[in-house]
Amino acid sequence: AYEKNVPIFCPAFVDSSAGFGLVKHQVENPKSHIYIDAIADFRELTDLKIHAGTTGLLMIGGGVPKNFTQDIVVAEDILGHNAPMHKYAVQVTVADVRDGALSSSTLKEASSWGKVDTAFEQMVFSEATLAVPMIASYGYHKGAWRNREFRRFNELFAEQPAAAE
Repeated sequence: AYEKNVPIFCPAFVDSSAGFGLVKHQVENPKSHIYIDAIADFRELTDLKIHAGTTGLLMIGGGVPKNFTQDIVVAEDILGHNAPMHKYAVQVTVADVRDGALSSSTLKEASSWGKVDTAFEQMVFSEATLAVPMIASYGYHKGAWRNREFRRFNELFAEQPAAAE
């Protein structure tokens, strides 16, 4: 990701064991500590959507990362841009709407909110360590990426000022 200037977003970092470590780090280093701005992440991901045009999602699991990436379409619209839905979407999950694990949130439901176009959506009900290597292998061996110019989305943020301390 670093070598190809691909930004990485971690919308629920504090909702992890690493988040506990950051809390301790902040308490022990009140004047100089790591600062994570989830709103800036959401804004930057929305900016990526605005600049990218046609977008797609590959979601492994669900929860916050799924909502975070789907909702940028809504944020783009709120900011006054003509927000097309994500054109493609694949979700790999073992969750099932019957037991409430997906909160009844299939990709078809995301379409009803204007987030995902159902023309090219696919729910993959499989354990991720089985499905994702096969999906990645297929994409790699198909080779469409070989002649594709890298977008270098990180460069969109190079001119933005750093967050205030």
